[in-house]
Amino acid sequence: MRNRFFVPALFLLLLAFQGCALIDYYFLPKPEDTAQELYEAGMDAMQEKHYGDAAEYFTKLKDQFPFSPFTLKAEVALGDAYFLNEKYSEAVNAYKEFESLHPRHQDTPYVLFQIGLSNYNLFKSFDRRMSPIEEALEYFQRVRETYPNSKYAKSAADYAVQCRRKLAEHELFVADFFWRTDQFGPAWNRYRFVVENFQDQPDLRDYARRRAEYAYYEYQKTLTKEERERIEGGWKQWLKKWL
Repeated sequence: MRNRFFVPALFLLLLAFQGCALIDYYFLPKPEDTAQELYEAGMDAMQEKHYGDAAEYFTKLKDQFPFSPFTLKAEVALGDAYFLNEKYSEAVNAYKEFESLHPRHQDTPYVLFQIGLSNYNLFKSFDRRMSPIEEALEYFQRVRETYPNSKYAKSAADYAVQCRRKLAEHELFVADFFWRTDQFGPAWNRYRFVVENFQDQPDLRDYARRRAEYAYYEYQKTLTKEERERIEGGWKQWLKKWL
């Protein structure tokens, strides 16, 4: 008699436990991932080239576990995820945040180099603002000067040269525009600026010097006699200096 009621009771009890488990599964909050689990999930996403997912994991880790040792790694990895996803503005912001929070960290040379490289990749064309290239140059120079023995110093120096060339080419782009539109005074000043400030780019410097001469003589035709006399002496001295 006892066995007759024991088996159905046991069955009902098991069903009750399963029902509780189902209720817990669907209605109770799931346990939070640990900092390590979030970091590993982010790195797995990076390996799979799912950079958007990786950024979400690293951001969640930063927000939920700001004092975890995994957070330092996640802060750099977040910048890398944005960079590899070609979201260079977001990468700059992520790397800058890390650098401001941990200026003496061993990864600082890398982070500074990545800020420069992200800005460099933001460059689109010479008819737009050159502020990304200017900032890229600043950070490449910081790596070269502050961390000359780091493995990023040589690449930073090479990129710094490329940045300076782009800045010179931008100045010539503007100067040539002034020349084509018969604005010889502004053209002359722009060409002179290249000659005086980009001696490390000899081909561009020589081109700018020749164009400066032509622009000056055309500009002179638009001036009054008094204006010509006022600037002529200074122009001749400048020309002798750079010949």
